[in-house]
Order: sequence, then C-alpha cells, then structure tokens
Amino acid sequence: MSYQTKLFINNEFVSSKSGESFDIYNPADESLVVKGVQAAGPEDVDAAVDAATAAFKTGPWSTYSASKRAELMLKLADLIDANTERLAQLESVAMGQPIFLARMGVSAASAFFRYYAGYADKIPGQVFPEDQDGVYKIVQYGPLGVCAGIAAWNFTFVYVGWKIAPAIAAGNTFIFKSSEKSPLGVLALGELVVEAGFPPGVINFVSGGGSTGQLLASHMKIAKIAFTGSVLVGRKVQEAATKSNLKRVSLELGGKSASLIFEDADLENALTANSQSFLINSGQVCAALSRVFVQETIAPAFIEGLKTRFQTFAHTLGDPLDQKTFLGPLVDRAQFDRVMGFIAEGRKENLNIAVGGNRGRDKGFFVEPTLIVDPPLSSKLYTDEIFGPVLVVKTFKTEEEAVELANDTSYGLGAAVYTKDIARALRVSKKLESGVVGINMVYQIYPQLPFGGVKQSGYGRESGEEGLREYLEMKSIAIKM
Repeated sequence: MSYQTKLFINNEFVSSKSGESFDIYNPADESLVVKGVQAAGPEDVDAAVDAATAAFKTGPWSTYSASKRAELMLKLADLIDANTERLAQLESVAMGQPIFLARMGVSAASAFFRYYAGYADKIPGQVFPEDQDGVYKIVQYGPLGVCAGIAAWNFTFVYVGWKIAPAIAAGNTFIFKSSEKSPLGVLALGELVVEAGFPPGVINFVSGGGSTGQLLASHMKIAKIAFTGSVLVGRKVQEAATKSNLKRVSLELGGKSASLIFEDADLENALTANSQSFLINSGQVCAALSRVFVQETIAPAFIEGLKTRFQTFAHTLGDPLDQKTFLGPLVDRAQFDRVMGFIAEGRKENLNIAVGGNRGRDKGFFVEPTLIVDPPLSSKLYTDEIFGPVLVVKTFKTEEEAVELANDTSYGLGAAVYTKDIARALRVSKKLESGVVGINMVYQIYPQLPFGGVKQSGYGRESGEEGLREYLEMKSIAIKM
C-alpha cells in the first residue's frame, strides 16, 4: 500500500516548510506504517490560508454558481465511493479501526457531500415588504470566507463530511487538519479533490499535532473554525479564537452519555444496543453510552446478559484489516495507557469489575471489553470520559431518579431511553440534558439531523440544516421606496 505524506495546499502536494514530520505506527502490532508524515508549521498554515483566501476572493471558485459547486461536490462523492476500500484501509492501518467500520466512515463522507450538494442552490433569504414606513427589507445569507476544521482521530471521514461539505456548499473555502494519529486517509483525498475539478485553494489538507491546530485557531484570516475532540483542547481552541480575531467557533466535545433501561424495555434489544453498539470502535466514540442505568426490577437479568455478551465480544479482538474482526486496538499507546490506568484505579477502589479489565492480546493496544457494576458516584470511572471499551452500570427505582442520575454530569452529548411506553420515552427525552437522544436504539448520525451537545459537550451543530447555517453570514438590507 502506498502512502501520501505531504501537505495538500492549493491543489498540490508539498513538503512542510517547517521541516517537521512524524511517523505512523500500526496500533494492532506496533509496527511502523510510514515515516515522515509532514507537519504543518506557521509558514505552511499561512500558505494554506493564502491559497484559500485567493480562491474565495478572486479565483474561479468565487465566480461559480451554486449549481456548479453542487456538481463538483457530487463528483467528489462519486470518487470517494469508487475509492472506498483504499481510503478505509488507510484509516484502519493508522488508527486500528476495524475495516468494516472504516468503510462505513468513508461512505458517511460521501453521503454528506451529496446531502449538502442538494442544499447549495437552495440557501434562502428573507423579504419583508414595505409597511407604512415605506422601507423594503431584505435578509441575505452568504459565505463567511476561509474556514477551518480540526478533527479527532476516531472517525476522520465523518468529520470530513461534517465540516467541509456544508462549508463549500455555502461557497466558503476550507482548510482541514486531521489528527496526527490518523492522517493517511485524508491526505489521499487530495488527489480526488483535483480529479473532481475543484479549483486550487478551495479544499486544503494539513497534518500535524496540537501546535498546528493552535495556528489555525489563532489565525487572523480564518473566519470560522470547527473542532471535534476533548474538552481540554476545545477550551484552547476557543481561547485562541477569542484572543485572535473573534472567529466563529463550533465545538463538538466529549461525553459521558447515559442509557436508561426501564423495566418494560425489550430486553434483547437493550442488551444488544448496550453491548455490541457500545463497543463499536472499541468504545472510542464521543457519544458512547458509557453509563447505563437499569431499573432494579430487571437489573439482575440485564447485568447477567451484559456479562455474557461482553465475554463473547472479547473473542472478536483481532487484526483490523481482517473482515471478521469486530474489535480492534485502541488508537495508540497513550490511549491504551489511559484506559488501562482507569481500570487500575478501579481495582484500587475495589470496584466490581464483573467482566474484562485486562489487556486483550499480547501484542498491540487491545483492551478486553470491561463491565463495572455499581461504582460509587465519586469514582472517576463513573464521572470521567474514558474513551475505551469500559462500561459502568447502576440501578434506579423511579423515572425521576433515572433522569436525575443521567443529568448528574458536566457532559451533555448523547442519551438513550429503552421502554415500550412511548409517552414515557418522549417525556424522559425532553428532560434529559443532551443534544441527541435515541429511543429504543443507539442514536446514529443522519445527514438530515443536527448533531452536537450541551453543557461541556460543546456548542454549535454539525449535520442537517443547522450544520449549513454554521457557515453562513447574515446581512440585512433596507431600501427606502
């Protein structure tokens, strides 16, 4: 397999002027994948911004009709689909995502480009006819200019679709920074951008760590930045944006999401959702339902069912490129050490580790699916985002207690409610402090629905019509008649 390691700026692959680079290792066996992935420094970020600025202000892109933008977006979507297998393998080998899931992520990117291509020529304005004041009033919506996105490493191609597609549908230009843990798939997109016919500077890809992200967040010529990642880094992005040019910011941050299982729930459905669906990507999902609350009347049967399923999934750990693998490794040693550190802390606290808690394989960064029953409310395993295959379960007596437990967190990204009583499901969903809720299911990503959180899970929305509005500037015009 060949790997692109250079930056993609102004429709060309270029070496970093900073001279800095980093290496990528396969988390499944710790072997070297590729050396010398270029890291963007100050001059490189400036070059990307200059290219994006020129494209927005004076390049061919500035003259393209909305239908022409849509045409190019649809062409890119077709090319992404045609290269799904190669792109998925590049993502899988870098961060350990099972190949079936990596394919789904690539397909999500093309779906978002198609969805927003349909919006490109349907961005409305508003008109208010003259009343007695004799003034005709218009509200126009236009692009912001140069926008940027900083992505987490767990679902890179989803973030490509979330951030780039609505921005360019609205007429903006874009600079996308992948995580230093998963840059290979995104860099391979550069050649597809050229093949699709996008003019130079419209879409740019840069690689690098936190310092590169900081350069984007603080750049005086970037109008908007969209960040997906941890709360800690999200704060830094917001601070940099505030201290520079007060650029717009949207933040999709962490979560410690709650799943509420009521006594009338379909038990098999709830067990599948809170085992198999939770363990997707080895629990490395921002909206993972990592706190499960089950009504005490069904708790013994539910917990035994979870234990059985977690033990079964422990046997699905394997090579991410193997079609049969369901659970891959964690992304790198740092994440592996973090998750194992949480589990070690649980042992010190004498928590009930009902299943798992061990390294999954002798080689690579694998962690067994781990189930912890009834931890104290003060335990870090209960309160902190672990970002690994570690699930905690507690019981509740009443609906009111369940809602109180679910909302007792600084996060507010996702939630789920399992019950056959639709009135209860809607009543509880309304009370839950979260941006998205799944009823009798784990919430999934849909192009039509906005995604994002409340409280310390961030603000702003990606996907849906609201995702498009994040990249539009509003202008009011008054005409004296």
